[in-house]
Amino acid sequence: MDQLTKLIASLSLRQRISIIVSALAVVAGIFYFAHWRHEGDFRPLYTSMAPEDASTVVQKLKETGVEYRLSDNGGTVLVPSGKLAESRLALAAAGLPKSGRIGFELFDKTNFGATEFVEHINYKRALEGELERSVTSLAEVEEARVHLTLPKESVFLDQQQPAKASVMVKLRAGRRISPQNVMAVTNLVASAVEGLSPDAVSLVDMDGNLLTRPKRASAADGTEITSETLEMRQQIERTLVAKINDTLEPLLGQTGFRAGASVDCDLTSGEQQEETLDPSRSVMVSSQKSEDVSDRVSTNGVPGTASNLPAPASHPVTAGGGGMSRRTENITYQSSRLIRHTRIPQGVVRRMSLAVLVNQSVRWEGDGARKRRVLVPPAPETLKTIRDLVAGVTGFSAERGDQLIVETLPFESSLNAEPPAGAPSDAVKPTPKGPAWLEFVTRYRYFLGGGALALVLLAGVILRLSARRRRVARRAAVPEELPAPTGAPQLGPPAELPVRIGYTEEDRDELAERVRELAKRDLAVTANVLRMWLGQTES
Repeated sequence: MDQLTKLIASLSLRQRISIIVSALAVVAGIFYFAHWRHEGDFRPLYTSMAPEDASTVVQKLKETGVEYRLSDNGGTVLVPSGKLAESRLALAAAGLPKSGRIGFELFDKTNFGATEFVEHINYKRALEGELERSVTSLAEVEEARVHLTLPKESVFLDQQQPAKASVMVKLRAGRRISPQNVMAVTNLVASAVEGLSPDAVSLVDMDGNLLTRPKRASAADGTEITSETLEMRQQIERTLVAKINDTLEPLLGQTGFRAGASVDCDLTSGEQQEETLDPSRSVMVSSQKSEDVSDRVSTNGVPGTASNLPAPASHPVTAGGGGMSRRTENITYQSSRLIRHTRIPQGVVRRMSLAVLVNQSVRWEGDGARKRRVLVPPAPETLKTIRDLVAGVTGFSAERGDQLIVETLPFESSLNAEPPAGAPSDAVKPTPKGPAWLEFVTRYRYFLGGGALALVLLAGVILRLSARRRRVARRAAVPEELPAPTGAPQLGPPAELPVRIGYTEEDRDELAERVRELAKRDLAVTANVLRMWLGQTES
């Protein structure tokens, strides 16, 4: 303890203030680190809650004595990680939070006094709540609101109303809903409501953007082009470009070429019937034979012309024994016929145009100021290979009238290429590998430099402290005796100096000479002696 007291007493005022400030900074840092660790231990209990749900949850946490924090303008409640599971179970037992609108649990309690109208409204509320929960389960959707208009039945056709639905979604930050997900949401809502078609579902985001496109029927003659047909054409073009990119990237690299496609599609659809007759081929369609036999022949017959005419040659009549027989045969032949029914789908490719632009490489010639850039186009064999690859992967057909263009031009990156900073020759010379210690120093040069700088600073601090201690020791050392000039009294410590000292002119000169010699030998002692003399003179 005494040593600590002496050490504190030996410090200057500036050193004491520095130590106190450093101690306060360390204590403040410890408290800040503890507070940061404590606050960083909080985990989200529930996020994106409605204000009424958040207030109920906070009130329940206060009753249970669980520490909590609020963020996102009160929409997110955070609790310590050790209390997370326990708090969720306690809130679930209390029926909290009541996220969104209630679903079919609305009918858990039977209300015998409810009218048919109230039951109808409750069913609509429950169905809307269940649909909201289903829509918010998508990864892109944060919140959702669903409004349904159930179909109105009537015996009169003009008074019947179809079912309709509107869905409003709030997307998560940085997310966007794809057309496939829009179609999924509309079909999900349409499938859950009786009599609701996907075309009658409107999907809107929180910014007021209509995400569903109303489908319009194209004109009967096919002259009107709808957005669906244009999207189909663009999808075909994107597919062709993607196939070209996937094929040429391993050969030319990602930035070594550019590809484009334009497709002429038949955006109409219909049915075609074709009938072909072959006169050289005929088949028997039907054959009919008949035979009439009678026992006797009437001489007179039925009065009239037919009984008086002889029998025709094609119908032989055999008479004999008092009887008659007549045979008739009818055969029908028809030429061969081929009937073909063809249904033409929408979006058939009638003609496509493909273009591929290949970059040129750069070679440098000359040395120094005479170095110049030389553009090297790809070889004709390479261009032919590229053309064959593109034609094969896209289904190119010259008979259909397709067009394929493969050209080579220098890109901007090639025109603005900088000369290499290494050797002027094109070949890259391998860097000679040095010893292991040199490789180690090169790899960790920043760490070694920082360590060397820290050592230099530490050595400087140590040297400064040593010099300071030597100066303090020299100041504390007081010479016990100073040789006095001849005839003058001896100089001793300040307490032994006489009150009045008288020196002659010669004594002063001799004393000054002694002081100069002493100053040459030890400046610190000389300064101490002069300081004592000045103090004695003032006293």
